[in-house]
Amino acid sequence: MTNNELHYVDLMEVGRQIQSRQRSSEEVTRHLLERLHAVDTRLHSYVTVMADQALRDARAADKEIAAGQARGPLHGVPLAVKDLLWTAGTATSNGMPMLRDHVPQEDATTVRRLRDAGAVLLGKLQQTEGAFADHHPDVTAPVNPWGETLWSGVSSSGSGVATAAGLCFGSLGTDTGGSIRFPSAANGVTGLKPTWGRVSRYGAFELAASLDHIGPIARNTVDAAAILGAIAGADPLDPTAARQPVPDYLALMTRGVAGLRLGFDPDWGMKPADPATQAVVRDALKVLESAGAEPREVRFPDTDQAVADWSPLCGLETAVAHEETYPARRSEYGPVLSALIEVGRSLDAMEYQKLQLRRADFRGRVDALFDQVDLLLIPAVAYAGVTVETMASFADDEALLGGMMRYTCPFDLSGHPTLTLPGGVTMEGAPVAWQLVAPHFREDLLVRGGWAFQRMTDWHRRHPQV
Repeated sequence: MTNNELHYVDLMEVGRQIQSRQRSSEEVTRHLLERLHAVDTRLHSYVTVMADQALRDARAADKEIAAGQARGPLHGVPLAVKDLLWTAGTATSNGMPMLRDHVPQEDATTVRRLRDAGAVLLGKLQQTEGAFADHHPDVTAPVNPWGETLWSGVSSSGSGVATAAGLCFGSLGTDTGGSIRFPSAANGVTGLKPTWGRVSRYGAFELAASLDHIGPIARNTVDAAAILGAIAGADPLDPTAARQPVPDYLALMTRGVAGLRLGFDPDWGMKPADPATQAVVRDALKVLESAGAEPREVRFPDTDQAVADWSPLCGLETAVAHEETYPARRSEYGPVLSALIEVGRSLDAMEYQKLQLRRADFRGRVDALFDQVDLLLIPAVAYAGVTVETMASFADDEALLGGMMRYTCPFDLSGHPTLTLPGGVTMEGAPVAWQLVAPHFREDLLVRGGWAFQRMTDWHRRHPQV
């Protein structure tokens, strides 16, 4: 393998090479820093490149490994994190120019756990303003490496772009309404949104506390499972982090899907998906069936009300998260995030209670569905190959809004874990994705499904030419 191919090596494989001393962490880190310098001036996926610290950490990893103190599969591997996760001594701006000089004094729990696992932190990845739906007007949005006219996804846009373009071996993103799944689908990578509470949110800027999820974006299921295993678990700094034991995802993953009941709703799960997305979902169903899964037709609970309820609920929680600076510094906010906060500030107590009751009802209906099946197979988003131009009308186009949110935000409301996987391309060559959904805290089933699918297909091995 030449260095021209090194940046697209799987995380687990490059980790094996580093930990067996076939390569050094410093060599791999330098290669990615050089690639960043050459490529990211066009893609704009990073806010901050932590080159000096990354090289120091890489050298430290090499010394530990040489001394026989390898910490696990992430040791010495260069990763990157979304810029709403605190990093001690390094600016964390949450996609907001007004916070460009905010320097935390401690790491977010997820960042600390990556460091404890021996990962090398390359830098902070670009995102939308406050992790909502659009980049601040003063921020250059990341460019999709599959084509500059293609949407790069929100809000973890930099995480999706950097992972797809070989500018890190994996990354962390967050998902409040679809923000791990949108960039994973748009950039042809694998994104795992855990159960709400599976991963600590301490040290992460909030968008909406009860909807926010932190999880990995990687180039395949195995790599995503390795990252999730490092960051998941209870945290005394976050009482909402679940105390359920964290399984060994890598050990369980190879059980595959034989005998698992795979739910599919041919009505809700296909409409209003476009032909390319429908074809990818059907193909995924066939692949998993051939791997031993048992397809079962189900009827998914109606999501129209859940999609409608997501915005006011998110708006209210966002208003709470920003109460120290909004409306006091309203002029420094972009129009999209400002509009969301105004929605939240206008909500009264009666409306809020109705939202909460409908949310609990929906969550219960999804829970009940998993009495019938082990996994649910659905589109990641309804439309493939969406362009930047098309997404400019997102807020005003009800059909586009409904189609994009139909398969994402309901699972933020319910807190169920999901795995997004590349499964094809459009006629124009844009990635097309599909999604698995599992019961609460059954991420092990997700990675079993993703591993089985990616053993039999090669969509995750296709990379953009950048």
